[in-house]
Amino acid sequence: MTSAPSTSLTRNEVLTLLTLSGASLAVIANTFGEPLIASLALSVMAFSLCYAMIRWLGPTFVKAGFSGADMSKSSRPTLPECMGAVCACVYLLTVIIFIPFPFYKDIVAATSGGGNRDVVLHIEHVNQGRFLHKFPHNKLASYLGAIISLQTIALLGIGDDLFDIRWRHKWWIPGLASVPILVVYFVDFDVTSIVIPVQLQPYLGELFDLGALYYVYMACVAMFCPQSINMLAGINGIEVSQCIVIALLLAFNDCLYLFTPYPHPATDSHLFSLYFLLPWIGVSFALVAYNWYPAKVFVGDTYCYFSGMVFAVVGILGHFSKTLGLLLAPQIFNFLYSCPQVFGLIPCPRHRLPRFNARTGLMEPSVTPWPDDRQPHPLLARALRVLAGLRLLKLTVDDKDEGGGGRITESSNLTILNLWLVWRGPLREDRLAWEVTALQLVVGLFGLFVRHKLALLVFKEDNWGTTQH
Repeated sequence: MTSAPSTSLTRNEVLTLLTLSGASLAVIANTFGEPLIASLALSVMAFSLCYAMIRWLGPTFVKAGFSGADMSKSSRPTLPECMGAVCACVYLLTVIIFIPFPFYKDIVAATSGGGNRDVVLHIEHVNQGRFLHKFPHNKLASYLGAIISLQTIALLGIGDDLFDIRWRHKWWIPGLASVPILVVYFVDFDVTSIVIPVQLQPYLGELFDLGALYYVYMACVAMFCPQSINMLAGINGIEVSQCIVIALLLAFNDCLYLFTPYPHPATDSHLFSLYFLLPWIGVSFALVAYNWYPAKVFVGDTYCYFSGMVFAVVGILGHFSKTLGLLLAPQIFNFLYSCPQVFGLIPCPRHRLPRFNARTGLMEPSVTPWPDDRQPHPLLARALRVLAGLRLLKLTVDDKDEGGGGRITESSNLTILNLWLVWRGPLREDRLAWEVTALQLVVGLFGLFVRHKLALLVFKEDNWGTTQH
């Protein structure tokens, strides 16, 4: 048993959080007509609130049964779980409070209903309501549709934390959560054509219309993103750190379109993206302060699903799903690498997190045993040996087997964390998390380079405005 953690903030923490919150309120009060600055200020307030609430609610979650043992520690302490639900609640409150800010000029400054009460109207304009400006209902619909999708995925995450839903029963639910944003996309944008690479345009034309298949593709994006974050998990801090890196890279990509010497046609889409990313970055930094090694709380499935849906929402409604795919390259690789276990070709244990060696204090690849009565099919055995020869998994073979071929006794579980340990050898848990997070950052930066520079090798121009020479 471990002693109950204190729910009180230290004096320095209280002063810091109050200072951040007070400064944010002052910024909002003085820049009410600047939604991006307001979003940044609200994100800082979300960080402060989330940081305090995680501390206050941790023991309450433990008493309610939301707790788990940290299997990667010798003492196996019991920690509060499902703290991602706290982040999701604070985040949703933040983006709901933010709704008036991006529409301030439309609601007040540029409508006949406010800010223009002393203007004398001609009689032909009286019955036309807000004649000075047409309210951007499409933007409001996009914002509200995104919130509905995020609320739906939060229910899935909390339900999974409560009932531990099997993967085969829940993988499709994010597709249902994506219905609001797909409807908004259909009504507001409805572009289902893809640009054909220059080399193929003489044969296929410049554009190819996928029609309804494009919506299937976007639904798949919405289903993949939450599950992919949830699959790359198992050690302290890795779920939150990978999401912070992805969110920061997406925000950086958005800024490339905002800070240009000329107005970019995609400005509104990338502002929309930032409005949803900044608060999530804020609450994620609050969570990682508790979840990083040695963890004081667990994030739970809610955080993973919610993070993935945040990325799917901004990727779909921000119209840069391909860029999102490049930033999720490690998650895509992890999914493809895991497919033999996910689809039952190789036995898949309930948890595939790396194994903690209590004697050395280091993390090692976890393994799947192959008992005598359940040896792999000869073709599968050959594939496993080939992968082992390429150092893509760790294979243990009984060389004393009388059959001569060497009976397979165990193989490492197929996750990127275990693969990294196969390559690097045993590592301390925090070192493993740092290295995989650094991998996420390097791959993401290379993905942005591919998107904005190497893409010109196969396309005439980049969305950023660069053209082929």
